[in-house]
Amino acid sequence: MDWKLELVVVPVTDVDRAKRFYSEQAGFDVDVDHRGSDTFRVVQLTPPGSACSIAIGTGLGDMPPGSLKGLQLVVSDIEAARAELVERGVEVSPVRHIDDGVWVDGRGGDWNSFIFFSDPDGNGWAVQESPVRG
Repeated sequence: MDWKLELVVVPVTDVDRAKRFYSEQAGFDVDVDHRGSDTFRVVQLTPPGSACSIAIGTGLGDMPPGSLKGLQLVVSDIEAARAELVERGVEVSPVRHIDDGVWVDGRGGDWNSFIFFSDPDGNGWAVQESPVRG
């Protein structure tokens, strides 16, 4: 049996602001924007090429806005991903890697090049470069 992670709820304060951030700045596709009532709304967004989506909204859970840290995306070109985010107005870290247990600026080896950004509520994202597969 397959166990697939397909949706992660991201707690936000302002659904419309978060929707704009994730769709216009982070480049996620808006899959669903549904209001079931005044107390329930779900917006599902998916990063390009991902099998897992995020959901933002009202009435989705108890986590405080901004409390989700460590969400991770994987890309084939970390420099291009950083440039795209910067061009879209996202405040993003320089490319960093771990060297002897310490974060330092610059590219690392396979699976060891990262950038970091947060949404307007402070939910934290890492973007990791995957090695070229041949």
